[in-house]
Amino acid sequence: MTRHYGMDWLRIGAFALLILYHIGMVFVPWNFHVKSLHVEDWVRLPMLASNAWRLMLLFVVSGYASRALLNRSRGAGAFFANRCYRLLVPLLFGIAVIVPPQPWVELVTKHGYAGSYWTFWAHDYFRFGKLAGLSLPTWNHLWFVVYLWVYTTLLTVAVLVVRGDALQRAFDRIFGGWAVLVVPIAWLVFVHAWWLRMVGETQALWGDWIAHVTYFPAFLFGFGLARSEPAMAAIGRWWKTGAIAAVIGYLCVIGVELRWPADVVTPRWVYTPYGIAHALEQWGAIIALIGIAERHWNRDHRWRPVLTEAVFPFYLIHQTIIVLVMYALLPAGLPGWAEFACLLAATIVGCIAFYRIGRGIAPLRPLIGLRALPSKDSA
Repeated sequence: MTRHYGMDWLRIGAFALLILYHIGMVFVPWNFHVKSLHVEDWVRLPMLASNAWRLMLLFVVSGYASRALLNRSRGAGAFFANRCYRLLVPLLFGIAVIVPPQPWVELVTKHGYAGSYWTFWAHDYFRFGKLAGLSLPTWNHLWFVVYLWVYTTLLTVAVLVVRGDALQRAFDRIFGGWAVLVVPIAWLVFVHAWWLRMVGETQALWGDWIAHVTYFPAFLFGFGLARSEPAMAAIGRWWKTGAIAAVIGYLCVIGVELRWPADVVTPRWVYTPYGIAHALEQWGAIIALIGIAERHWNRDHRWRPVLTEAVFPFYLIHQTIIVLVMYALLPAGLPGWAEFACLLAATIVGCIAFYRIGRGIAPLRPLIGLRALPSKDSA
């Protein structure tokens, strides 16, 4: 495999969008750990422009990256050991250290919790039970790491069991033409418009079927795409059609949202067309973005290596920064635009500081998902 710089840029962009999306969660009338005093209903509309596909895209690019990592490994066992080290170590560190301020702020602002943060962390967080309806301890936004590790485990078993290139050849035949757009959309229409209509994700792993039947196939698609020139060429031909499908789906989604706002009961007959629109937007946008990455972004830049390395540490810390900064801003009574500006600036600065400090201290590198520094002998 040759490195596909476009997929690197797509991964960087996907995580950057995730950070912006979580800042938006402070202002949109959806559940979040802390809310601004300036919650606005119209914020739903730009949020819905990426809501359908942003997480699926992360699993596609993660599957693509997993294939590259497997090729560079000494075998499936070495690949799996590396992925356990790079995923589980920061996950455990995140659950124990990075995530706890989020439920503390939620308990204080929504449930009147009176204890200090240190009282919460020392006496309440590791209860392995519920407090005011919150399950503690929790992984919160790090659910993505949990799911990615589970999918990687299943993939490793499949690599050990299935030998030869038969599945890759089948992938090339199936997705080497128009089916690269139509077949996944058909599956997603089946899921969203019939099988699991209007079912929301729990991000709790067990029983989260709506997530698994969409994200795991996306992860496997990315894995197959990494070695499939026919499929990438087909995406290059069909990405504009995917973009049109995504726009049509989005327009239908916001049409439903405007016609039946959150405080109005939505008729059940709307669920099926809404699910179809969601599926069109979801896969159409992914094909469009991969096509753009293939056609226009497959080139290197001096910033790419450091951004590629930094996105995972940014992901680990960003939501805690957002929650804590919004909590600190609440007494100030700033206008909404000022709160957004402060959140954006503080999140960028905080993420950079977290990455730069952790990157420069050898024992901290594994905790934030970075490779250990090579020893002098290996160097």
